[in-house]
Amino acid sequence: MIQSKRAWLRDAAVPAADLAAIREAVVLHGRQQAQGSDEQAIACALYDEDGALLAGAWGRTEFQRLYISYLWVREDARGQGLGGELLRQIEAQALARGCVDALIETLLDEVAEIYEHLGYACIAHVHDFVPGFTRHTLLKCWAARD
Repeated sequence: MIQSKRAWLRDAAVPAADLAAIREAVVLHGRQQAQGSDEQAIACALYDEDGALLAGAWGRTEFQRLYISYLWVREDARGQGLGGELLRQIEAQALARGCVDALIETLLDEVAEIYEHLGYACIAHVHDFVPGFTRHTLLKCWAARD
């Protein structure tokens, strides 16, 4: 049996396109196993009068759940309630799509407390997930699952 030549690439030597292909293949495999995926990207952003980005969130909806991957407010705009409003905006989009709950994660204790104040419940946490930080997984339910 003749074996073909193979080569290992590591770190920055692995092309970005191949990293994207790996990610897409893993996600596709998972969705094929779960069957019935209705995955759809979701996003919401707020801009100031000059068109500069103030805040934004994006993630996906799938299987009647909102998965929030990123939620960000520009540093000079924090403390004004924009994060909560942003969360309400993206939640409204998800509700319109038929979602019954939302999942979000953070490594910051104070942010987890804000999410809890906004109706999320901590369903898991991993202490020292990253040295000095706890990974908080929070869920907000709007309706019972089918």
